[in-house]
Amino acid sequence: MNYFLRKNVNRLMLFATFICAILAMIPLVLIFSDLLIRGGGALNFDFFTQLPKPVGETGGGMANAIAGTLMLILTASAMGVPVGVMGGIYLAEFGKGRFSSWVRFSADVLSGTPSIVIGIFAYTLFVLPMKGFSGVSGSFALAIIMIPIILRTTEEMMRLVPVSLREGALALGIHRWKMLTFVVLKTAASGIITAIMLAVARIAGETAPLLFTTLGNQYWNFSPLEPTAALPLQIYTFSISPYEDWQRQALAGAFVLIVIIFLLNALSRLIFHENKN
Repeated sequence: MNYFLRKNVNRLMLFATFICAILAMIPLVLIFSDLLIRGGGALNFDFFTQLPKPVGETGGGMANAIAGTLMLILTASAMGVPVGVMGGIYLAEFGKGRFSSWVRFSADVLSGTPSIVIGIFAYTLFVLPMKGFSGVSGSFALAIIMIPIILRTTEEMMRLVPVSLREGALALGIHRWKMLTFVVLKTAASGIITAIMLAVARIAGETAPLLFTTLGNQYWNFSPLEPTAALPLQIYTFSISPYEDWQRQALAGAFVLIVIIFLLNALSRLIFHENKN
């Protein structure tokens, strides 16, 4: 009797978890379908190659916003990735005592800090002294968001490397920095790359920090010291406008942004899965 009871309870719980997994996917499917249905009409070649049209003119695109987002991500990665990776290496290999505990605690707090607060911080640190909005201030705010994600994940990936690999390399007379570079880092590389891609996916859709730092731009701009267009900003601006064409383009831009984030997350999972195999 107990055997059949356990078997039925197991089937019931398995069914319940399956239903919960389906329920968790429903919001994403609804968002995807809604954006595609309502904004799909604006997805064409012009959307990816042209600038936004003035009010009253139909057509145009968000090419400058897409290019601006890529520029901000690359600049933010150049700032945040080295700090996050090097900080994670320090915590994993050399971090002991109270100072390391405070670094870990600060990273955990920073990862939970609202992005708008980070935007205000970047505004105070860059925009006010420079007396103007710029791409570099937005990249700085995004880099701050990236650092704790990369730092903590790098530390955990480094700790997963077996101690025997470190001891074997040191026993062969290799310098410690070579052991860390060519043995430990190489072994943990896929996990660190996954963390970087997840951090990039996180900042790709951030809007609040950019409102205080980059401001946005309706034209092409490749100078990091000038106001820069970004896809999240363009979506925000167009979505709150009273013009149907702009609203349709905002929905199309949101769909493109979600697809980019989806692909980044899928690629990071693929890299991590291949490393496990």
